[in-house]
Amino acid sequence: MHDSLSGLVRAVRRALDGGPVVAPLPRLFPGAPLPDGTALVVRTSGSTGSPREVALTADALRASATATHERLGGPGRWVLALPPTHVAGLQVVVRSLLAGAPPAAADPGAPFVPDAFADLLAPALAGAGPVYTSLVPTQLHRLVATADDGAPRGLEALARCAAVLLGGAATPPPLLDRARAAGVRVVRTYGMSETAGGCVYDGVPLPGVRARLAPGKDVVELAGPTLAAGYVGDDAATAAAFRTDADGPDAGTLWFRTSDLGAWGPDGRLRVLGRADDVVVTGGVNVAPAAVEAVLAGVLPDVLGPAVTGEACVVGVPDDEWGQAVVAVAVGPDGPGRPAAVAPDELARVRAAVAATLGAPSAPRRVYRVAALPLRGPGKVDRARVAAMVRTHEAPTTG
Repeated sequence: MHDSLSGLVRAVRRALDGGPVVAPLPRLFPGAPLPDGTALVVRTSGSTGSPREVALTADALRASATATHERLGGPGRWVLALPPTHVAGLQVVVRSLLAGAPPAAADPGAPFVPDAFADLLAPALAGAGPVYTSLVPTQLHRLVATADDGAPRGLEALARCAAVLLGGAATPPPLLDRARAAGVRVVRTYGMSETAGGCVYDGVPLPGVRARLAPGKDVVELAGPTLAAGYVGDDAATAAAFRTDADGPDAGTLWFRTSDLGAWGPDGRLRVLGRADDVVVTGGVNVAPAAVEAVLAGVLPDVLGPAVTGEACVVGVPDDEWGQAVVAVAVGPDGPGRPAAVAPDELARVRAAVAATLGAPSAPRRVYRVAALPLRGPGKVDRARVAAMVRTHEAPTTG
């Protein structure tokens, strides 16, 4: 393990035992007071604007790790493949410490390479007991794509893990199906820095965690022992996001209001539909980008060719007629660095497929291809930058 990571692991162990607070990134508000019991100060990804600092107590971190192990079937060896500066990577460290063994990890900052990941997993898989890891969809895609190209070591090693937590972004259904067909025990997670990481696994809250939808808004709210103590240096944001019910059946319960829309499926599991502020209003109709992206994941490889991953970002851009136009930006291995429009017949096929599933308003009016989508964190697509990229590309030129 790299010296800097070893130092972080030791610091987190001390923080969990009441020692100095750990901040894996330079503090944004170094002089701001911290709530009692704070062990870690973690930055959010900045999806709501500027990044915030979240104060996580030792109790919340322990509760999250304990609930994870209970859901997965018991403690085991953890392999760290995520940056230890974000909450998902830090929770791998916390779970490892509670399980009594430091995580196996590559050097921080090293690129994710399937064969190297297989080498990282090998010592843990050779030992006794279950082996766990946590990935984002982009990493899983690389493992699957490399296996499909004739180098399956990484995917085969992953399939030997007792469970693979997958979160940070929505997973295209074809990718999930392909991984499970290869024997990978994928557990989809939902959570954020404010909930000490993933707290809903495969649509079911972890032990002690509760989920509900805000009446009339369908915004996901979460409660339980994994909640953060609040934002550092921003009392107004803390008061707006962390609210205690004054009356009713949950009087006295503290809830964290997320920025995500949700729905309860027929099986009683929580379905996250995407961020409330990502909704595109086109012709007076609300369109959820996540729902369109899920359809595109299965449509794009059929229309644009099997080399296209199905990964896409759907955004709204200003439109004189519709208010906002639904636009999709798809990723392909031979995509250009700047947006390139798909052929008219390809666009027609994509629109027809989306309209048949979600209705005509959800059908993208334009579809572009790019080599890669901009990210704002581990596996998280930066929608604001995608929308800005489209607006810049479509802006009329002068001269």
